[in-house]
Amino acid sequence: MTRPAHALLISLALCPVVLSAAEPVPAPVWVDRSRALVAQLGGELKGELKGAIEQGGPVAAIGVCRERAPAIAARLSQQSGARVSRTALRVRNPANAPDELQRAVLGQFAEQLAATPGAAAGPPEAVFEIRSAQGIERRYMRAIPTEALCLTCHGATLSPELAAAIRRDYPADAATGFAQGELRGAFSVVWPAEPATAPVAQP
Repeated sequence: MTRPAHALLISLALCPVVLSAAEPVPAPVWVDRSRALVAQLGGELKGELKGAIEQGGPVAAIGVCRERAPAIAARLSQQSGARVSRTALRVRNPANAPDELQRAVLGQFAEQLAATPGAAAGPPEAVFEIRSAQGIERRYMRAIPTEALCLTCHGATLSPELAAAIRRDYPADAATGFAQGELRGAFSVVWPAEPATAPVAQP
């Protein structure tokens, strides 16, 4: 599998360096595994959300995001050995708040989606490594564009019943007011650090 041209490849030592390639290059095995994990998390979550809305209406979807999404991510994390999760610039669940690096990548994702709405190449993704004297930590992120299904609970207009349920379960909610095609958030996969195979570059 090749890395899409719109992907970001970031190698971090003591400071970030953004690398770009004129042509797609073969993806490392861990990147392909990350993509598979993200596809599984996204697919399972979307399926459960659709089912909940069909059976119990939009309010039922709140329970899926609160209970099932973390459970699916935890199962995939246990099975893979990686930390699989979701994050966003505007979160509903404070536990999904991004770290500094994720926030920077999310900002780039938002710019890319705004510049190329509905791009046929698919959501932007980021592949990056954190290098230190302790080893190399590999991370993968893929943007989550806001789809029509997302607008049910994250759009600008919510039913009074749904708005009340969100306030009850998420008093600090900041994840409404989105438009279709806008960045909703990102999937994240973080692999355990491995020993470095080469010395870390010094400034």
